[in-house]
Amino acid sequence: MKQLSLPTNSPLLSKEFTFGVATASFQIEGAADNRLPCIWDTFCATPGKIADNSNGLIACDHYHNWENDIALIDSLGVDAYRLSISWPRVIKADGSLNPVGVKFYTDILDELARRNIKAFVTLYHWDLPQYLEDKGGWLNRNTAFEYAKYVDLVSEAFAERVYSYATLNEPFCSSYLGYEIGVHAPGIVGREFGRKAAHHLLLGHGLAMQVLAKNSPNSLNGIVLNFTPCYPVSQSDADLKATAFADDYINQWYMRPVMEGKYPDIIDQLPNEQRPEIHPGDMDIITHPLDYLGVNFYTRLHYQASDDDFYDERPHQGPLTDIGWEIYPQALTDLLVSLNEKYTLPPIYITENGAAMKDTIDNGEVNDIDRISYYQQHLTALHNATEQGVRVDGYFAWSLMDNFEWAEGYLKRFGIVYVDYHTQQRTVKASGLAYSKLITNR
Repeated sequence: MKQLSLPTNSPLLSKEFTFGVATASFQIEGAADNRLPCIWDTFCATPGKIADNSNGLIACDHYHNWENDIALIDSLGVDAYRLSISWPRVIKADGSLNPVGVKFYTDILDELARRNIKAFVTLYHWDLPQYLEDKGGWLNRNTAFEYAKYVDLVSEAFAERVYSYATLNEPFCSSYLGYEIGVHAPGIVGREFGRKAAHHLLLGHGLAMQVLAKNSPNSLNGIVLNFTPCYPVSQSDADLKATAFADDYINQWYMRPVMEGKYPDIIDQLPNEQRPEIHPGDMDIITHPLDYLGVNFYTRLHYQASDDDFYDERPHQGPLTDIGWEIYPQALTDLLVSLNEKYTLPPIYITENGAAMKDTIDNGEVNDIDRISYYQQHLTALHNATEQGVRVDGYFAWSLMDNFEWAEGYLKRFGIVYVDYHTQQRTVKASGLAYSKLITNR
């Protein structure tokens, strides 16, 4: 059996370091009849949007299997579980709390506490209630304030049960994929929309941080940003300039406001109709101090100069995962070191890292040695970043189990646990066993 290993002196092997697994509500819960519709329900029902024409109505049926799933998490020996709250499950259309939805999560949080597993709660992982999208969604500034109200009610209901809150998961995906190129819900297309949605998401983050500081001062409160490091195809001035623009557009656009209260300077190069509407005081709200920064990392991208645009994104190079993303672990080290040089960082948690692979189950086993190799390379890259002075306090494998992979439907498997979607049977893969052994042997 292939194993995972780290240098014996690695800070990742200290008992203070947090190892966990992660999921998201829409991707695993199912039980759609027990909540309000969200933008992903609508998107899934739109022909041609999901690769296998599937939806999240049942998913992994975690809603009905949560007790077994928490026992499974415990069996892996992890320190923490990162889960997300379904906004449309805990809030009614009138904005009040849905007690049934709240109880679903407080039961989970209480069980995690009983098993001594830290709860890392993401408050928004993309499943905006459809009734708010009908009023403009994240293009409507008021959604930021509706979000803050939701966070207020939920964080008060959860009381002291949560170890860590993340306000948003990957606002880049919500704004750019959802409101600019339209490959994610709600499927809106237009450059005039992406930056506006991003600003309202970040405003919502800042407002939520204020709420959490009041309601949950003892939890670690922060945000989860995804980063795709940008590399030039050549060292020509034109390619370097295009790559720097791309980095500002897809990475620093979300990082710099949160850390420094301002957008990258490229905002001045954008046409007026593509710029966000920034009200007085907005940036002060957005730059609320973070207890930690969550970093999601999967791959890198290459860029070159473009004749008719700011940059030209090149296709991924091999080796590739099953979703078509290049495996390049050095980019994780490069990313963390560069962020540490560019900003005064709070403690970092790698809140997602993992790979989709072509898994097959044979005699009740999934021997995913390619995924073990991916984890080995990226944990080593993470160790190398700590050697260069980056403070990293935790690492979460994405994902606990195979699940609804957004626009890919159920075609791509990221889990360290295999899910048979017909029987809902869970099978720990070789990668899950290796991850568990690394953690429990510390």
